[in-house]
Amino acid sequence: MTKRSPLDPQRFVEAIRESGKSIYDPIPVGDPTYWIPTPELEDLLDRKLKGLSLAGLPLRTRSKVVKESVCNALGYPVPRSFRKTQPRFPGQLFDTYAQKANNLQIWNEELSGVRRYVLIRVSEQDMVSRVKVVSGDTLAVLDTTGTLTRKYQARCIPGREAAELVAAQDTDALRPFTSEVAEVRGASPVKHPAAGELLPIARIYDRLRPLIGHSFQDAGFDQERNRGAALHRLVCEALGYASYQDDGQFPDVRHQLLEVKLQTSPTVDLGLVLPSSTEPLDVPMLHGTQIRHCDVRYAVLYGRVVSGQVELTHLFLSTGEAFLGRFPQFQGKVLNAKLQIPLPSDFFDG
Repeated sequence: MTKRSPLDPQRFVEAIRESGKSIYDPIPVGDPTYWIPTPELEDLLDRKLKGLSLAGLPLRTRSKVVKESVCNALGYPVPRSFRKTQPRFPGQLFDTYAQKANNLQIWNEELSGVRRYVLIRVSEQDMVSRVKVVSGDTLAVLDTTGTLTRKYQARCIPGREAAELVAAQDTDALRPFTSEVAEVRGASPVKHPAAGELLPIARIYDRLRPLIGHSFQDAGFDQERNRGAALHRLVCEALGYASYQDDGQFPDVRHQLLEVKLQTSPTVDLGLVLPSSTEPLDVPMLHGTQIRHCDVRYAVLYGRVVSGQVELTHLFLSTGEAFLGRFPQFQGKVLNAKLQIPLPSDFFDG
């Protein structure tokens, strides 16, 4: 079942239609009127493209029909011809891929951590059955071929202290929107962040520190998603949320701009975007301020596996801006090749 968006996506469609903007007109990431955040983009395209028939169409025509349908779904006028831009929808920073098989092929370019990828499931009857929108980082996690270019990593070496607050304060950009009395219990962890609803990083540290010593069932190294879900549930409870939610988007606890990483080995996978990046983050602006990747808070929980249980032994909490000062960066494999990413059989189910 498609997860419903926390905002009303139709308001973006109406605003775009009234503006007369084309798919090529640039829109600042997080623009409250015209930028469609990823959860809302997926909601719109999944509802409006589902049932679209592509039966009997040649591949090139099929691609054109899909792009035209995307334009109509989002309120954009259909251009006379689609330019060969990268990405194909530069205004909203996304590409479209119609997938009948579970083998995603991306030609002539590397994955981008700030680009969105609209993956359209086509059924055996040549009808659109599901649309998912993911970031390049999400696809990078699925790549097991080693063909990715520039996949960042860092090293986590625990010190003598079990808990470290790496950055005592939030970034200058984020600090004005935090509140010591922010209340999270009635909110969803995947809700978009809002001014006054963000706990300061020091308060997040206070709430997460008691997790040291906690244990949970180890799902195994090959079950990273389930492992992460168990930890995310603990984190949500510790922060004070009444319920646990995880929609697979970055950062994990979007409402608090908090990314959660579980480490049972020193190598920290950072994906395609460095925590210190000043690239804009795919969330609505806060009072006109564009939130960046470096403003995100990172909770790194280090653990050890004992008798089938993951026992949390260390906590590190940092801003993206300060992250690499504590966790030295190194770069993984650098290879150039056509990307062929096998999608899990249940990829379109969630």
